[in-house]
Order: sequence, then structure tokens, then C-alpha cells
Amino acid sequence: MGTGRDRHFGVDDGGLRRDDLPPPAPGTRRRELAMFLMLAVFIWPVLSVAVVGGYGFAVWMSQLIMGPPGPPPV
Repeated sequence: MGTGRDRHFGVDDGGLRRDDLPPPAPGTRRRELAMFLMLAVFIWPVLSVAVVGGYGFAVWMSQLIMGPPGPPPV
């Protein structure tokens, strides 16, 4: 257990434990929260609107060139 060896798989984890890691830099949690909020509130909605709009534009242009979908006129 204290050797840094995984008992089940024989994998060496280097002997690192949570106590061995340096503490996070001050303000890291606040920066991560700000980045998450920017992604969740601004970037993903804008990106999703752009993707859906791009698809709609592509369908519109293809219908201009090839005509509307459906059976050919009789």
C-alpha cells in the first residue's frame, strides 16, 4: 500500500498522493468559474446558433440550385 504500487493491476502510480500535490494558485477557482460561465452563457449558445444557421443556409442554397424537395411536377 505504501509502495505506490496498485494492488490489483500492478501499475506504478509514482507514489503521488493528494497530500504531495502543491496547493492551487490563489484565484484559480474564481478563474475556472468565470471561464465556465463564459462558455456556458456566451460561447456555446453563439456557436449553436451559428451551426444551425449555417445548416439552414446550406439547405436554402441547395434548394435554390436543385429546386424544392419532393416528387417531380406532373
